[in-house]
This record gives sequence, structure tokens and C-alpha cells, in this order.
Amino acid sequence: MADNFKIVEEYAQSVVSGDKLANRETIQSCQRFLDDLKNKDYDFRKKDAEFVIQVIEKTFVHDRGEKLDGTPLRGKPFILEPWQKFIIYNILGFFLKGTDVRRYKEVFIFLPRKNGKTRFVSALAWGLGLLEHESGSTIYIVGAALKQAMQSFEFIKYNIEEMGEINNFRIRDNNQEHSIRGDLGSGSMFIQALAANPDAQDSLNCNIGISDEIHAYKTPKQYNIIKEAMKAYTNKLMIGITTAGDNMNSFCYNRLKYCQKVLDRTVTDEQYFVFIAKADENEDGSVDFTDPTQHERANPNYGVTIRPEDMENDSLQAQNDPQQRKDFLAKSLNIYTSAMRAYFNIDEFRASDSEFNWSMEDLAKLDIQWYGGADLSKLHDLTAAALCGQYKHKGKEIDICISHAFFPIASAYKKADEDNIPLFGWQDDGVLTMSNTPTVLYDDIIKWFIEMRKKGFNIKQIGFDKKFGREFYNGMMKAKFRVVDQPQYFYKKSEGFRRIENKVKNKEFYYVHNQAFEYCVQNVRAIEKTDDMIQYEKVDGKSGSARIDLFDASVFASVQMLDDMTRQVSVSNWLNRK
Repeated sequence: MADNFKIVEEYAQSVVSGDKLANRETIQSCQRFLDDLKNKDYDFRKKDAEFVIQVIEKTFVHDRGEKLDGTPLRGKPFILEPWQKFIIYNILGFFLKGTDVRRYKEVFIFLPRKNGKTRFVSALAWGLGLLEHESGSTIYIVGAALKQAMQSFEFIKYNIEEMGEINNFRIRDNNQEHSIRGDLGSGSMFIQALAANPDAQDSLNCNIGISDEIHAYKTPKQYNIIKEAMKAYTNKLMIGITTAGDNMNSFCYNRLKYCQKVLDRTVTDEQYFVFIAKADENEDGSVDFTDPTQHERANPNYGVTIRPEDMENDSLQAQNDPQQRKDFLAKSLNIYTSAMRAYFNIDEFRASDSEFNWSMEDLAKLDIQWYGGADLSKLHDLTAAALCGQYKHKGKEIDICISHAFFPIASAYKKADEDNIPLFGWQDDGVLTMSNTPTVLYDDIIKWFIEMRKKGFNIKQIGFDKKFGREFYNGMMKAKFRVVDQPQYFYKKSEGFRRIENKVKNKEFYYVHNQAFEYCVQNVRAIEKTDDMIQYEKVDGKSGSARIDLFDASVFASVQMLDDMTRQVSVSNWLNRK
């Protein structure tokens, strides 16, 4: 019966050997599959995967589209590509040794546009529903907006009509509900299209959940509410399927980075199947987007639904028109890009930071003069402190920035959920302190500076706009810190901003791998002024939910460092004249 296993195995082997062009993550996924076939912890069974593949290919047809030669596809059998069969064999083929419990409970499928993602996930929902009908299959197809989920629903509905089975299913397709229900002898199947609305979905119960276009989800709860609905089932399956977006602080981007760690095997998650198709990035995050081999690596349906000549033409347009570039990278090559209004390329920061690996203990021992900065503008929200210093290393002057966040625990859960800020992850990383009060305690920030001084950090002076916290200013003076009143004038902050920007581009900036700092960098929007001045703010304006506080505190600290360096040069010149 296993007519397709040979196709799947050949696909995996050709990808790993390099005979078939594929991106780094697809190669890793194929290698993982080949290794798992030999893993004694699992039984590999072909029956369920073969059933779903054959159900799809024998019952589903295309509702639209054309072949590359222009031949219409409507009404033609829906034949799966090898990479699609590879996904199905993975998620349905592996069982815990000696049991009927499937290994994979969660799936992440990351594909560029026009690779047949929506039609594939629709057909997969149908096949899984029939496979699990004896358990009373309940499948929710969820989109950030109902319109996204409806594309899958309409494709399934179309095929039921084409099969002549319309009278054997109860189909509701109105303003109140979009669902398909059928009794199948020894079981049943129920499929419903939903918009991701956590407030209205607490009572859901299903064994299969499909979250479509999760790059558009505003909060993790939109995904997790469906995942939580499966707890009553053993062989449950949560599938997230998406294309890249432009919000690097989103749930989807963080999920992508986690899944890449699973494929890298730096994180062990045996219940998570990952298939990531994207262009390969250079160390600094750049992509040779005009290279046809990158087009093929990123798109598993290259030459099937993806026309090579169209990709080449679009890439040349992207090269000549920067406004087109971000869309081409995100939609055609599946590369996450920062929001259009964001100033920095976060990959440049990461590339610079990765050049160094000093621990906090290492830094405390180095002969560095440290300068501080603090941003306490909103005491009921994220607050930040930072230390900056310069160290000569291998002939280069390296700027080192140590930043720390503070947040009131009373509002942490609400803000983490509403604004999608990974506060508790930062706390676990040791880069955030939770104040056990409704507002951030001044004493917590003062205590951080004191502790840093005790660890061996020689702090010369700290920049702070005292009108935003006279109590903090006085407390720091009592703790014997030299605090310099530093008003938040953009022309003054420009110097620190430009310093950081310049050092990052030269790979001379180290921020101790602080993910909270990265988060803030990605939220910076800047406007060029006259005389090379720059004015910056949050990407979503003063009332938005984005945060830049750690970056702001680092700018304050950099300004203090630069001011003191200037004073030292002036004194030295005066002494030399004497």
C-alpha cells in the first residue's frame, strides 16, 4: 500500500545530498527525517500517511489555476508534490515505540506565497478528518481574519460538491457559521472556519487545529487558545502555517526562531515537526535576491506553481525599486523584514554582537570606564537602565552596552498578553527585574546600579533627565553616583544614536546578546534632520504599544561616554599647550 514512501525517501535523500536545491532548514528537516527512520525510540508506520495522501489525490480536484504552459487546472486531480507528501509522512508516520501514540503533536510550516499553501492545508484538513473520524474528528481552521480561513473552507466545500456528496454533509455557510458536518458510519467529521478571537473561543474542543497566516496574529493567545482546545485528545495535531511578515517582535517570528533552534538541535522538542522554506541568509541577514538558485531554494513549488521567469523579473524590479524590495523578500523569498517604518536592520546588530562573547563576569574584570543612562519616563510601564563603555580589542575600539529592564509585576501579565512583549522570558534571561508594586520602584533601578558597581564595574557618571524622576535623581546622588542632568533634546541624543549606528555597521558594538535590547532596537523609527541630526521615536508613535526604552537608555549612556571623552581630549590638549 505504501506507494508514496519511495517518493518521500528519494525527496529527502536528494535534498540532503544536494542533488535537489533546497535551503538550509529544509536540508535539516530532511536529515532529521532520515535519522528518525533509524531511531529506535519510534515505530515508523506508513498506513496513515498513505491513507491521507490517497484520499486527497483520489477525492480532491483543483478549483482554479493553470499549469506553467497555461493549461487550466480547474477540475483536474489534486496531485501532491513530493515535499507535501514528505510533510504528511512525517506528521503521521512516527509513533512512540510499541504504542499507537503519534510522536508529533505540533507542526510549523513556513512557506512563501504561491506555493499552494492554502489548498494544501485544506486538503490536509479533509484527509485528517477522514483518518480520525472514529474519534469524532473536530477540525478548526483559524485565520487572523475570517477571510483567510474562508479560503480553505470554500475549497473543501467546492470539492464536496464536486464529489456529489453534498447531501451527505450538513453545510452551514452564513453570517453566523461556516461549518461542515457529516456522519461517517463508525464516526463523524466536523470542520469549521473561524477568525482568531480568544475571547469567544474558550469553550472549543477539537483534535485538529490549523492556524493559517500566523504572521498576522496580534497575540500568542490567538494561537494558544486553539492549542489548549485539544487537551482531551492523545493524537492531537496543531498545525501552524504561514508566510513571513514584517514584525520581528511578533509571536510568529519568535516561533520561527524557536523552530530554527529545533532544526539546529540546540533545542530538543521531539513533538514538534518543522518545515521551513526560505532563502538562505548571509551572516549579516542579507540575501542575494536576484540569484535564481535562491529563488529555487526558497520555493518548493519552483517550476510547478512558481514561474522562474516571473521570479527573475520581480527580483530585478526589487533591485531597481527599493519600495518593492521588502515585499519581494517577505512574500517570494520568505525572509522576515523589519517594519517599513523601522530604522535599523536588526541583523546588523546581531552580526556585530555575535563577534564577541564576553560574560558579565568577564566584563567586570576588564579595564573599562563605564557610563550610565536611565529612561524612567513611564513608571507604570517598561523602564530601562544601561551602562556603556569602550574596550580596545584586536586593534578595534569596541563599544559595549549592558542594558537592563524593569517592569511592575502587577501589570506584567496584562501587558505581556496585550502588547506581545516577552516580559517573563526576559526575566528568565536575567535582563529584566519585576518590581513587586503597581509601579516600577526607583529603588530597584538604584539597586541595579549599586550591584553593578559591587561586581566591579567602574561607573564614572550617569545621564538622566531629572524632570522625569527627581526621587530617582536624589537616590542616585545619595548612593554616591555622579548623575548628570541630561534633557531629552533630539539634537543632543543624535550624537549617541549615530555613535551606536556607526559602531554596529563596523561590527564594533556588543550588547551581551540581550534579546530585550534587540526588541527595542526593532521598534525605533528615526527621521533625518538637517546637519546629519536625527530624531527618533517608537514605530507606532507616542501612544503605541511598541517599546524602545532599553535603546533610549543606551543612547543616554553613549552620550555621557562621548561627552567625557571630549572633556578628556580638551584637558589633554590644554596640558600639552602648557
